[in-house]
Amino acid sequence: MPRPRKGKKVCCLPDSNVYGPLNPKQVNSKIIFMSVEEYEAIRLIDLEKFTQEECSERMQVARTTIQRIYSNARAKVAESLVNSCVLKIEGGDYQLYSELEKPLGCGRCRRSRCGRRRKDTTNFK
Repeated sequence: MPRPRKGKKVCCLPDSNVYGPLNPKQVNSKIIFMSVEEYEAIRLIDLEKFTQEECSERMQVARTTIQRIYSNARAKVAESLVNSCVLKIEGGDYQLYSELEKPLGCGRCRRSRCGRRRKDTTNFK
């Protein structure tokens, strides 16, 4: 029996879940899917300037897990930028911080995004 997957703790969801080239003629037909926990690792490490150790504490997983997630996320962002692919953030094994865990969150979420659900923008092609 396989080990159950552990949900990574995520402070907030992105305002938009689809990113890509603005010029429709340049859009590659390939869509790259990034999980919510990959998005959170990029946000914490690159934007908030946390170390991988601090990021692992926030997401409540091992540092080696964060290292793998972060590496996969950066590869997806690079592929999207270089090959003009649409990047879509969805799915994954994550849990939003509960109200009791909010003090453990980043505390600096812009636009009050913590725990707020966003509209799905799946009509982008």
